[in-house]
Amino acid sequence: MKTKNLCVWFVAGSQHLYGPEALRQVEADSKIVFEGLNVSGLPMTIILKDMATTAEEVTACCRQANNDDNCVGVITWMHTFSPAKMWAAGLKILDKPMLQLHTQLEAELPWANIDMDFMNLHQTAHGGREFGHISARLRKNFSLAVGHWKEERVISRLGAWMRACAGLDESRHLKVARFGDNMRGVAVTDGDKIEALIKMGWTVDAFTSNDLADLMAGVQEDRIADLVNVYEQTYILGEAAKEGYSGRRNLIDAARQEIALRRFLDTGGYTAFTSNFEALSGLNQIPGLAAQRLMADGYGFGAEGDWKTAALTRVIKVMAQNLPGGSSFMEDYTYNLGGPNGDLNLGAHMLEVCPSLANETRPLLDVKPLGIGGKEAPARLIFTCRPGPAIIVGLVDIGNRFRLILNEIEVVTPPKPLPKLPVARAVWKYRPDFETGVAAWILAGGGHHTVLSLSLKAEHIRIFAEEMGIECLVIGEKTDLESFKNELRWNDLYYRGH
Repeated sequence: MKTKNLCVWFVAGSQHLYGPEALRQVEADSKIVFEGLNVSGLPMTIILKDMATTAEEVTACCRQANNDDNCVGVITWMHTFSPAKMWAAGLKILDKPMLQLHTQLEAELPWANIDMDFMNLHQTAHGGREFGHISARLRKNFSLAVGHWKEERVISRLGAWMRACAGLDESRHLKVARFGDNMRGVAVTDGDKIEALIKMGWTVDAFTSNDLADLMAGVQEDRIADLVNVYEQTYILGEAAKEGYSGRRNLIDAARQEIALRRFLDTGGYTAFTSNFEALSGLNQIPGLAAQRLMADGYGFGAEGDWKTAALTRVIKVMAQNLPGGSSFMEDYTYNLGGPNGDLNLGAHMLEVCPSLANETRPLLDVKPLGIGGKEAPARLIFTCRPGPAIIVGLVDIGNRFRLILNEIEVVTPPKPLPKLPVARAVWKYRPDFETGVAAWILAGGGHHTVLSLSLKAEHIRIFAEEMGIECLVIGEKTDLESFKNELRWNDLYYRGH
């Protein structure tokens, strides 16, 4: 995860009406809040900037934020009343995400000692409304955290916003390498790449599998031997993958693929990639193990040429950095309907599920036939996803816009062993229930490829979508199918006018 030293700025708003003593107090209080937030466990550093008291100061601050590559967002706090006209020019040019922290220094009022000096100084209650008005008038997307700055729910909101800011920053320079086109005849994995560049900043470049094969030919044997040794130390090797057995040559070839693929991506500045089992010229096997290990290191991946899911996987990996759980490319594969175990989805793919999801400490690394693609038996990691609350997220192009669809799920332990399924897998229940979750997903046009995350929650994705300016539909405990259908209709009307 080669991310930058990301930070957000903290700017308090006031005005000169209250005199220099009041401004000094605003400055001192801002420092207290800033220092307190920085030790509250937030995912990135907050930088305290000079107080904004004039239009010129606001505009200068916004320009500086735009030009600072490490700044991914701006937190504003209206400590006193800060007339909104002075914010208008700056907010119009600000192209970084913004969050209004609607808070005050102390949680409780000193009822016995309140005088007009106190009232003039602590004016968040209506200062924040003034700021909200100009943001709404400018049609400025912004997030909001309401409550005392020490409250866990406020800190959680700030943390979710910061992670969304990191995802937005990553999107602005994200590059996807596609090895082959999308799977022939499939609609949902394709889409408008130019619109993705304009709307989300994603560059999607096409290559052939021969480009990767050419690099593989130059990989040194000692590097391959070193990587195979890493495999042996990190995973439990299946019988076929061991020295002297039938699949050993394929394991060595998988190591060659991984080394070449890393070199290709890093040289070109790509942090996400796709493969396609219909386009494997020059390759002896589908690059399954390489895709799994690259995802574990933070790269995005999409199977069958699905560049949207590859980019989304990378964005979610960045947003979830340092959180427990794991995130991976995933596919809804087959169902268990009814019976003593209830309605369940068995998610998997041919090979490419990230081991960050693995319930096992050391996943099994084996070489087994695949039955698709017409190539040799590929190496792959085999494991079961750890149980827990999770989300699946998909991105589709529905013609006039991109749509993010999210379903809250509960990953569960498979009710029975899967001794003959030689791929990584996850079993889950849909929220609020099987019928509603699946029906809503289909009605929304959601695809079979998703990103499964045990690290992030719906709030992270909602904020990201709002900051990105794209549609987001959430399917969860409170989803009612008839209301969801109406939401689809209303959204169509809204986006038709935008």
